[in-house]
Amino acid sequence: MRVEIDEHSGFCFGVVNAIRKAEQELERGMLYCIGDIVHNDLEVERLRLRGLKTIEHEQFARLQHCRVLFRAHGEPPVSYEIAQKNEVEVIDASCPVVLNLQKRIRKAYEQTREQGGQVVIYGKRGHAEVVGLVGQTNGEALVIENPEDIRQIDFSRPVILFSQTTKSLEGFQAIAALLKEKGGAQVVVNDTICRKVANRIPQLREFAQKHDVVIFVSGEKSSNGKQLFATCCEVNPRTYLVQRAEDVKPEMLENAQSVGISGATSTPAWVMEEIRHKIELQ
Repeated sequence: MRVEIDEHSGFCFGVVNAIRKAEQELERGMLYCIGDIVHNDLEVERLRLRGLKTIEHEQFARLQHCRVLFRAHGEPPVSYEIAQKNEVEVIDASCPVVLNLQKRIRKAYEQTREQGGQVVIYGKRGHAEVVGLVGQTNGEALVIENPEDIRQIDFSRPVILFSQTTKSLEGFQAIAALLKEKGGAQVVVNDTICRKVANRIPQLREFAQKHDVVIFVSGEKSSNGKQLFATCCEVNPRTYLVQRAEDVKPEMLENAQSVGISGATSTPAWVMEEIRHKIELQ
């Protein structure tokens, strides 16, 4: 049986940078992190054992004189204000792509609010990145998850569209086309999809097609993982979603001559290696 790990899978640059910073800072002692550093329970547990303590924003607001990591998803302005007020040292691991998008949204909001402009973000409500993006507009940006949400928009006013960086390019283009159809020249479209993530979809389709079975590795909380898993299933019905090596069952591999292992941008390489080792031993 041939087993191949998708070379394009695993942590994106932003996650690699955040985990590297966490590991470096943990050498100095305990470190807090607002939310899971990555949407993968195994990696979160690995870092917890090294001293990384995951907290929520409510706990963060009460901390003083300590160190807190801001993960790759980015944080809203209020988090920086709280840190300064409470003398909290910020270890900023925000992804540069996300930080640049935050600046663009803040600039668009400031430039258009006097003309009644509406900042619209295509993304998942409550997602950490989206919370940070909406924060750049004093909470006024509209979040659009699907075509039905478009009814929130007043097309008699200017509309400035952005996207959560990890959304699918196809989904964003469909939303943009609908907004243009309804608002015409009043709609300004900003394609802010991270190409590192978007380019994975055609690569993943090609990878999934060339294997009898695909083992897709992702944490339950990863929206990127759900999206990429669905992509695999579209082209290869023998695609299985697992979180760890123990989840791989012999019946998944029946009569397979070729097995592909892939994962989300939040999936650690070491987990995929463990899965490959288990399959090769069967």
